[in-house]
Amino acid sequence: QVQLVESGGGSVQAGGSLRLSCAASYSTYCMAWFRQAPGKEREGVAQIDNDGSTSYADSVKGRFTISKDNAKNTLYLQMNNLNPEDTAMYYCAARGSSRCRNLDYRYFIYWGQGTQVTISS
Repeated sequence: QVQLVESGGGSVQAGGSLRLSCAASYSTYCMAWFRQAPGKEREGVAQIDNDGSTSYADSVKGRFTISKDNAKNTLYLQMNNLNPEDTAMYYCAARGSSRCRNLDYRYFIYWGQGTQVTISS
């Protein structure tokens, strides 16, 4: 069982930045960030392999950076140039394997409780 605890959400104005963190009890799995806005399906944002390979949703490429500190078992999401469309609950997730494949929430089995990100225009 992997336990995940997110932090770092908040409210900022458009153009601002936030850094999300996810403390994990075990971090050698493929790990990812998802987000879900009210009335919308959960959307994959970014994922990172155990060897550091990353992939991103097109909507966040060039603005968001996923990283992890294996020594601290912590996953990060640096979010820059935020816009109101980024408003959502953000979730940390872990797959049951070290390699990432589809950035699809149905393949991730461990989830954090979420942290809210609100961007005002």
